[in-house]
Amino acid sequence: MNVRLWVISTTVALASCAGYGPVGVQPGQTEADVVKVMGPPTGRYTMPGGTQRLEFARGPYGRHTYMVDLDGQGRVAQVDQVLGPRYFDSVIPGKTTSDDVLRTIGRPSERAGAMRNGQIWSWRYANNDCLWWQAQFDSQGVLVQAGYGPERGCDAPNRAERRMGRPAIS
Repeated sequence: MNVRLWVISTTVALASCAGYGPVGVQPGQTEADVVKVMGPPTGRYTMPGGTQRLEFARGPYGRHTYMVDLDGQGRVAQVDQVLGPRYFDSVIPGKTTSDDVLRTIGRPSERAGAMRNGQIWSWRYANNDCLWWQAQFDSQGVLVQAGYGPERGCDAPNRAERRMGRPAIS
């Protein structure tokens, strides 16, 4: 590929991502300002203390979720991408409820039933190993266990099982 074509295609690809993340969202802006940039939120959560958190799930297969925290006056206090180990590690089995998990990392990519009337929620997130993060809740909505597992149907060249010489789990 010639250099000029590469530069043009890279520029177009980067420009198409401009509305994907919270580019232009700054502390002090109003909720209306955020919605102009990000579109309508995919979730809204009341945080301890009564402040609001807006969820903006993004990307193919939901690999990014941005949370915008609003202060008591409804202005942006913080913006963060929450699908990653730092946030996953903050939810503790036995002490965290499904509502807590939603406020922390947002809606899951998938929900499935589990034994004893519980549920397993799964989140896709940006990684090179075809993994997703999963949380299992009991029938009262308390987190029982959580961790990383291979994403069903994923056939990426970097899948962990292939790198380790093991067959893929289906």
